[in-house]
Amino acid sequence: MLFQLDLNPTDELDRMFADYWARSKAKPEAREFAERLVRGVVERHEEVDDCLKRLAENWDVARMSVVDRNIMRMGLFEMLHCPEIPPVVSINEAVDIAKSYSTAESGRFVNGILDRARADIGRPAREAAPES
Repeated sequence: MLFQLDLNPTDELDRMFADYWARSKAKPEAREFAERLVRGVVERHEEVDDCLKRLAENWDVARMSVVDRNIMRMGLFEMLHCPEIPPVVSINEAVDIAKSYSTAESGRFVNGILDRARADIGRPAREAAPES
């Protein structure tokens, strides 16, 4: 969905979700989580991209692979705004997705950028953030 939005932006997220779920079966929990991530990345697009720009030294975000860029956006959003998910889980999932859907080098690239973010966020890498 993030890939689709990157190439074909729309303000009609509810319609996009309805169209997607009509073609793709998923459990309600998976749908809820996916929509949370997509809405979060869209709502915090500027913040997430600013973070990505800062972390990706010598890389122009617009010139990154569309797949890699959106995988990293999702991982950054999770690390910044989903405290119940340990950062290493976000990183590992992003790396696995990159390995499956992008180039052979993408896993290392995504890992490097997101690991830099993990070091910057100041919370335990392997634990969910404590509830406040």
